[in-house]
Amino acid sequence: MIRKAIWIVLAIICLIIITNWSLVVYGLKQAKGQLTITFNTEPVKSLLNDSTIADSVKQKIKIIEEARVFSFDQLGLKHSDNYTTFYDQKGAVALWNLSACQEFSFEPKLWSFPLLGSFPYKGFFDLESAKSEMGQLQQAGYDARIRPVNGWSTLGWTTDPILSNMLAREEGALAELIIHELTHSTLFVKNDIEFNENLASFIGEKGAILFLTQKYGKNSEPYFDYILAEEDSRTFRNQMLLGTGKLDSLYQSIVDLPDSLKSIQKHLMIDRITSSIDTLHFHNSRHYSAFSKARPNNAYFMSYLRYYSSKDSLGEIFTTKYQGDMELFIKGMISYHK
Repeated sequence: MIRKAIWIVLAIICLIIITNWSLVVYGLKQAKGQLTITFNTEPVKSLLNDSTIADSVKQKIKIIEEARVFSFDQLGLKHSDNYTTFYDQKGAVALWNLSACQEFSFEPKLWSFPLLGSFPYKGFFDLESAKSEMGQLQQAGYDARIRPVNGWSTLGWTTDPILSNMLAREEGALAELIIHELTHSTLFVKNDIEFNENLASFIGEKGAILFLTQKYGKNSEPYFDYILAEEDSRTFRNQMLLGTGKLDSLYQSIVDLPDSLKSIQKHLMIDRITSSIDTLHFHNSRHYSAFSKARPNNAYFMSYLRYYSSKDSLGEIFTTKYQGDMELFIKGMISYHK
């Protein structure tokens, strides 16, 4: 009986593997990519004591360490060993993000993973694999998008390293990224990516301002540089969110039209949204050329919903319920989602 039971279990396992073969292959590739990074990191302390490492690199690493300590001690984010190791990307992109959306609605393509839940995006360490799957999605009628990832959280599965490409960021943006990712490792609600990303974006930006204020004061150059960059980002994303709302209204109004006519209406609306960028004021002119290389699609616009659509409501909770106290706000979010 025991031998028979073992064979039944093995048969069930084999059946599960066969029916989920593509997911198994994807999981193995992702594990290989993540472990390659994990096993090729170097302790930050070693870099800081290495005389051959440029002072500019050491300075950025020290900023990350300061942002970590600030996140743990001042914001109340979960202590971890994240960002105590360093991985040299040698200028290459380490991870690519693929997302997709229905052609005439903002219904995302979802990928489900055991234990982790459902996600409206999928990571790839290999760009060609990402392009192959994007092509399949496009053939199936989806709007799809691939973008490079500057940083990500493994949610405790491994110790997240500093990626060398992170160091190209200015001090405020670097602190924001670290606080954003540490927020994920502190609180991550299964099957609610929009909440997770909106919360991490909100805490990342507010936390970076607090970090710079404490370190330099509000009359400092790093503080002003970050505030001006944030004003530009807010102006741009608000315009994209406004455009997303217009597209959503359009899609609901043309449900009964043939796809060929829907496509024309969609393209005209996207043209109006992208051309409206020229009417805005930016401190940094790079925002005016945001669409010079590629036309945005639904997957692009949907990303603004995923990361920023709830920022105003989170800001209201932060101000009214927690009186602008970030540590209390984070504690409240953790407590509410236990």
